[in-house]
Amino acid sequence: MTTYAALLRGINVGGSKKVPMADLRALMEGLGHTSVRTYLQSGQAVFTSGHGDEESLAAGLTQAIGQRFGFDVDVIVRDHAYLKAVADDCPFPAAELEAKQLHATYFSAPVEAERFAEVDRTAFLPEEFRLGDRVLYLYAPDGLGRSKLAEYLARPRLTKGLIATTRNWNTVVKLADLTGPTPA
Repeated sequence: MTTYAALLRGINVGGSKKVPMADLRALMEGLGHTSVRTYLQSGQAVFTSGHGDEESLAAGLTQAIGQRFGFDVDVIVRDHAYLKAVADDCPFPAAELEAKQLHATYFSAPVEAERFAEVDRTAFLPEEFRLGDRVLYLYAPDGLGRSKLAEYLARPRLTKGLIATTRNWNTVVKLADLTGPTPA
């Protein structure tokens, strides 16, 4: 059995696409997943599964959510090793920053640097971003809500063909912890 996190994009934000966490847990258990737990109300679930890969698990959740709730939700599924690597490989000094200043945008597929070559990085300073393995790390000193760089990076032409969903650093670290081995 492998432990995964499911990252649901755009639910329970601004009153739209409401997905009660208890209903999400029940739906996931109905799909045969075990040890299902949700984290916060903004679309994270941790579960174990012995069948499928990340892509097929995400597709199954996407389909089941659409059938149950009547709207489409993009889902990315990642295992503990990946989530821990994202936290460990952060190119910014995470321990020295407030969680609201650092974010990770998870992508559904690998992203080539050329996709972001047009971004005039100096125009957004002191905000910065770096690419990793299916992730974009964003340093936004004034927070995501005030970030001009985050707004620019979210433009459809930069994310075309991808599912992209962003989490603050507290959530990045927590998901790595929740999917990790249970202490003895």
